[in-house]
Amino acid sequence: MNDMQRRDILKAGAVLGGAVALGKLAAGSAVLAGETEAKAGAPAVLERVKPAPGEDVHIRMQRELVRAMKKPLAERRWGMVIDTRKCVGCHSCTVGCVMENKLPPGVVYRPVIDMESGAYPNVGRKFLPRPCMQCENPPCVPVCPVKATWKRADGIIVIDYDACIGCRYCITACPYQARTYDFGQNFSQNAASGKDGGLALDTGRKYEKEPSFEYGSTWTRGEGLLPKSPVGNARKCTFCAHRLEHYQLPMCVSTCIGRSTFFGDMNDPKSLVAGLVARNNAVLLKGELGTAPKVFYLV
Repeated sequence: MNDMQRRDILKAGAVLGGAVALGKLAAGSAVLAGETEAKAGAPAVLERVKPAPGEDVHIRMQRELVRAMKKPLAERRWGMVIDTRKCVGCHSCTVGCVMENKLPPGVVYRPVIDMESGAYPNVGRKFLPRPCMQCENPPCVPVCPVKATWKRADGIIVIDYDACIGCRYCITACPYQARTYDFGQNFSQNAASGKDGGLALDTGRKYEKEPSFEYGSTWTRGEGLLPKSPVGNARKCTFCAHRLEHYQLPMCVSTCIGRSTFFGDMNDPKSLVAGLVARNNAVLLKGELGTAPKVFYLV
């Protein structure tokens, strides 16, 4: 396909995407904009378990999440802090994210980068989990030709799958490589077959038919002449916005065995993340770019 044909297709897609957006955006706009109220009541167990010195940070973050969800959307500012000194590179956050969002091959929201530093014999090793930075000045937003991605009032960057035309401009624009593209691939395509591989193949196909619940909607991937979203869309981490509506922490936070990932409302001065961000060892990834990420690293 030459450049002229590609441009023509993108132009046509932009027009079609705009038309689809007008029809479907109204139904999903409340969820995408974060204007829906929390779906479930706060966990009753928190009412029975009183705050105590030295309690597990997960319990504290859960309390703070409940407190934050009672505030108007625009008064929240979600942030994440990752302590690189505690991360052991177990990839539990990556696996948990894949299971939560039913991610296919090539789509990763929470990779963990394995870094080696120094020279033999003084060699060091660190791990760097890299979710979406949820930038205050996101470079991925203004490049979208159909305005299918934007920043919510609480700072989370979202994508409207029904409006996205799959041009991938946002993927190129992101300096953190935090966006990937759903090509419609499935794990079972390359799974073993025959007597030994039959069970794995059958199990994999069942998993791939399960829907994900990103943005509070039900998404069942499907190929065809007109693929079913999110196939053919750019995809990214949203701090598990659909879980927040149910007073649940992001899956990567819940599955972290080293308690190295912290999450909460940075507009709450009493929150755990607000205190961690104020430390002098809290740094930003590529902070010199002026994107103002909402993910901080403790070094």
